[in-house]
Amino acid sequence: MAAVTASAASERSGAPLVLIADDAEANLELLTDQLEALGYRVIVARDAEAAIAASVEHRPDLAILDISMPAGDLGVSDRDAGFEVCRRIKRDPRTARIPVVFVTALSETSDRVKAIEAGSDDFLNKPYHRLVLNARVQSLLKLKGATDALEESLKRLRELQKVRDDLMKMIVHDLKAPLTSILATLEMMRDGDFGDFTEQQARALSDSEGKAEDLLGLIEDLLEVSRIEERTLPLVPEQIAPAALLAEIVFDWQLRFQQESASASVDVADDAPVIVADKALIKRVLSNLVQNAVNHSPGPVTLRLAARRDPTGILFTVADDGPGIPEDYQEIIFRKFEQVHAQHAPRVRSSGLGLTFCRLAVESHGGRIWVTSTEGEGSTFFVQLPLEPKEPVRISARTGEFTVRSVSDA
Repeated sequence: MAAVTASAASERSGAPLVLIADDAEANLELLTDQLEALGYRVIVARDAEAAIAASVEHRPDLAILDISMPAGDLGVSDRDAGFEVCRRIKRDPRTARIPVVFVTALSETSDRVKAIEAGSDDFLNKPYHRLVLNARVQSLLKLKGATDALEESLKRLRELQKVRDDLMKMIVHDLKAPLTSILATLEMMRDGDFGDFTEQQARALSDSEGKAEDLLGLIEDLLEVSRIEERTLPLVPEQIAPAALLAEIVFDWQLRFQQESASASVDVADDAPVIVADKALIKRVLSNLVQNAVNHSPGPVTLRLAARRDPTGILFTVADDGPGIPEDYQEIIFRKFEQVHAQHAPRVRSSGLGLTFCRLAVESHGGRIWVTSTEGEGSTFFVQLPLEPKEPVRISARTGEFTVRSVSDA
């Protein structure tokens, strides 16, 4: 493998570094002189293997390749060596963002097609105009600079996101233990373990206990969403009959429906299939949708729970005749901490995590959730699920990784 050579001008720091790979000495000298005259640092490689090694070692800001050069042990012909160099540069995460320009005497359309397929960013035929080369190089370097800056910003954003999430989890865990103790004490007081209370004191105690339970619910929402996002909440798949599931949900909500003067009906199509899913998660998803409809309606609400066969598996719907959701909010309500502030439901505790949980739980099964709504005419939430989780769910744990298998894997 020929050695990589750095020109004298390559010692200048700060200027963009350009790799030139060509086995013709005259071409190397011409390109080097032109690029150095424009203020660039240059390193040269005289064969394909040296070009790949230089791209990894020096991480140039731009690579200019000839198509034909000694291929060495790359497993391709010398005629296609440049294409292989480009492919390997673009395939390696360490060098993938390096712009690649082919400067070659080959001008066949098939060569241009191969260059594009290899991942090149530009293609110049010899003889080329010096000003054209300069313009192409400057344009690609400017684009790489913008891409690198964006990548760095994204990296910092991810680091800040991780710091924020870690801090949130630490605070939430620290809050849960004392809050559980407070709730236990309030329950003992309500049960008379510390003596009798007046009616006014009992009401205040009950109100305090309710607020503490709301806070505990918010903490549980935060922890559960975090676990699903990190895939540390395992799925426990089992067979679910849609008619039985919806009937169970309506039964669980029967007392609340009576308190709110709400009503619910169930409509399960004859062809609705039995599915394999985590029943506890899917039941909570549908219950959250029912809860949202009841909580955010100013008066008695009528609910319609349905299930039918879908080309991808099964489609559950939860429809209501409540106030509806503005079109602008129909996407963002599934994002973490996003909420629609309903003036007619100020009494409702909302963490902005309920629908986020629904989305993550459904997506963990390979499904999809969305809503259609018209203000003043109600909303319909759709939960589309496959017949069984599409892929075994990989769960990351401190002790290692393990796979949660679906029933069909057993």
